[in-house]
Amino acid sequence: MSIRTLHSYNWNEVKRVSKKKWKVELHTINELQNYRYVIIFARYQNKWLYSRHKDRETFESPGGHIEPGETPLQAAKRELYEETGALVFNIQPAFDYSVHTSVDFANGQVFFAQIEQLGPLPESEICEVRLYDTIPDKMTYPQVLPVLHHKIQGCMEYIKYKK
Repeated sequence: MSIRTLHSYNWNEVKRVSKKKWKVELHTINELQNYRYVIIFARYQNKWLYSRHKDRETFESPGGHIEPGETPLQAAKRELYEETGALVFNIQPAFDYSVHTSVDFANGQVFFAQIEQLGPLPESEICEVRLYDTIPDKMTYPQVLPVLHHKIQGCMEYIKYKK
């Protein structure tokens, strides 16, 4: 699998787009209920791994809807595989979040994953994965991703994995 590594990021673009009145709130793990989404911040080869949907030019963290009957952890494992091809990984919950817009709100859980082995991308809506030193310049959710990425970086010293 060919993965490109990039490291640029433009905070001015985030400030411009973030004026769309989205509010992101961070919470301790399991503080919220009725989760609709999971987001996974994944590390591979000491870089952040982001994916690109085939219908978009932007990159995003792996994640998506929690299916009926799934726990957030089960959804995170499924989404990580579907959107990155991760075969061997350690994953754990990091914190809860909620996003409020002028018409809706949703609760979710953020996970951290350390990927040990990637396979080919499964047949899905994802067409590409890339490694970044930080968050991508062209991101799908510029109102949300920088807030969550900043928080996950603060959690890194507390996240320990057994090999």
